[in-house]
This record gives sequence, C-alpha cells and structure tokens, in this order.
Amino acid sequence: MKRIGYCDTTLRDGEQAAGVAFTAEEKRKIAQLLAQAGVEQIEVGTPAMGPDEEAAIRSIVELDLPVVVSTWNRALAKDIDATLRTGAKWAHVTLPASELHIRDKLGLTKTGALSLIRRAAEYGMKRGLQVSVGLEDASRADTSFLAVVINTLYEDGIRRFRYADTVSALNPVTAEERIRTLMDSVPTDVELEFHGHNDFGLATANTLAALSAGAAIASTTITGLGERAGNAAMEEVSMAWRHLYQGCDWLRAEWFQPLADYVSQASGRKTPEAKPIVGSMVYAHESGIHVDGLIKNRSVYQCFEPEELCREHRFLLGKHSGLHSLEHVLSLEGLDMNRVGGMNLLSQVRKEAEKLKRPIAPHEVADMARRLEVGN
Repeated sequence: MKRIGYCDTTLRDGEQAAGVAFTAEEKRKIAQLLAQAGVEQIEVGTPAMGPDEEAAIRSIVELDLPVVVSTWNRALAKDIDATLRTGAKWAHVTLPASELHIRDKLGLTKTGALSLIRRAAEYGMKRGLQVSVGLEDASRADTSFLAVVINTLYEDGIRRFRYADTVSALNPVTAEERIRTLMDSVPTDVELEFHGHNDFGLATANTLAALSAGAAIASTTITGLGERAGNAAMEEVSMAWRHLYQGCDWLRAEWFQPLADYVSQASGRKTPEAKPIVGSMVYAHESGIHVDGLIKNRSVYQCFEPEELCREHRFLLGKHSGLHSLEHVLSLEGLDMNRVGGMNLLSQVRKEAEKLKRPIAPHEVADMARRLEVGN
C-alpha cells in the first residue's frame, strides 16, 4: 500500500486565480487548517512580490505549525534573498523546462537554463535553505532533457523535483507513461512531485496517474482553486487514492469540508453544489430508485461513506422521487404515509418541485401531508 505526501499550494497557486486575494489573516487561518488536516508541506507564497507578501509569509512561519513551510521563487538570487528574510527554511526554485519556455521566455539555450538553475540552487543551499526544483512546462519538455536536469542537480545535492503540467497538456495515459519513463532514468531516492493544471478537467486524474507511475508527492489546492481552470483538488486526490487506488496518506478527511468552506469564503469563489467530495449536494438523493437502494444497502449507490468526511446522506423529495422516498421522509417527520394518501401526496410533491425548480424540504412535505390528512 503506497503512502503519498502532499505539498498544498492553495496560498500560492490558489491565490493566483484571477480576482483572488487572501489577507494575511486569511493566509494564517488557511495554513492552520491545512496543518490540522495533516498536510506535510504548504507553499505559502512568493516573497519576491514585495514587503507585504514577505510579512505575511513571515507571520505564517512564526506560527511554528507542524508543517514544512515553503516559498516559490524564480531562479534568481534576489528571490532567494526575499525568502531568507521571511525565515522560511524551504525554497522552491523554478526552471522553465520546455524548449518553448527556455527559448521564448528566457532567451536561453538548454545549457544556459541548466546553468541558471544550478547557480540559483547552490545560492540557496549555501545559505542554509532546503531547496527543491520545479520543472515548469515539463509536460511539453523533452523527457531526456528533464532526466539530465534532475541527474545533474541530484549530484549537486537536490532531492525533490516538481514535474509541472503547466498548461494541462497531459492526459492520464501520457502522464503515467512520461512519469514512469522519467523515474526509470533518475536515482531511486529522487522525490518527484506532480503539479497538474485542470484546463481539460483532468488535473486530478493526471495526478493520480502520475502517483501510480512513481511520483511521491501530489501538488494540490483546496477545491482545485488556481490559475485558469485551477489545479488538482487535494480532497479529490486523497479520497480517490484511498478508495480507487487502495493507497494511503496522512490526511484527516474530516477537515476537508471546513477547509473547502473557509477557502471558498476567503477567495470569494463559491463551491459548486455538485463539487466532488465537498459540494453541498453531493450526498443528497432525490431519485426514487437511488433512495430505495440506499435504504436497503448503502453500498448500492456509493463507494465510500460520507461519514468519513463528517457528512451524511440527505434524502430530498422532488420530481423523480418515489413512494419509498416519500415513506422514508414522512417517517422521519413522524407521519404515516398510509394515513395521508401516498400517491396523492407524491403527485403534489412532484408538481411543486417542477414549479419551484428545487427539491421540497421534509418540513414542507410534512405540511402538505397534514393538509391532505385534514382534508380526508
């Protein structure tokens, strides 16, 4: 049973989502919640943004949470100096790895780019920092070049590398193939972190494929918040890894909902009702067939118990409800369906749901039932 780790980047990549801006207090609260959830490492921001960001990061470092606090940096000495001023002990330094990025963004050759990242990594390590290296746009880079970069920096003392699918260029098949090929080309004690973007809705799937192929760390955000379409959602990766891949991690699932709720509030991004794992309606059931199955055996229509997340099933009545659903809801309200005329009541419920475009709450159904009972 493979155990994976997490580097959550809600406070860095999550905040890079357009229009999102966390206050220093909100950053501290999110960091505390992540620590309570058992996250091993949190990427808290980019110190080179300026004094305010430095101060916010320093205030998180000073909380002395039981997590590794890391920063994000370009391969520049001034960025690393900014990290040093925050008191953080871990600096993530990023290198554009694809030929497109190296040529058109940096104006360098591959040799020049490798020299740049080596100098930056050495600069940080000489100043006492734990340094990890990010391979930006790795999914569009030549895998043999990535192996050269990792093997060279490994000799320099770097052990953690991030494979970034920066523009969501992978699918689960190619993600697994490329990560497996890369891991076969580097030392066995290299820790590879996978950072997936969600432009095609595949960030979680690609992350899971990468983990199954040998990556050890999932780079995630809460609810998948991040640039453009976002990143892999931590709660999705964790629950799928446990229940679909029979793996394990150190996370405490009961904190997923509080984290999602707080990040949604702080970011101003409402969590969709049907968002996997943490959406408000994902454990709500209206269909008569589903409700009947769940009442008989909860495994009929679920792969995991919502209680694992401190959530519970809710049975709602609406256009697609049946008599079993109605009987169950009425029993919870202390009413006998046979006394109120089940089919008549069900017909009213369906019509009301269609008119209102929403489920009918149990107390509303109970009121309808009592009116029918009085009428009889």
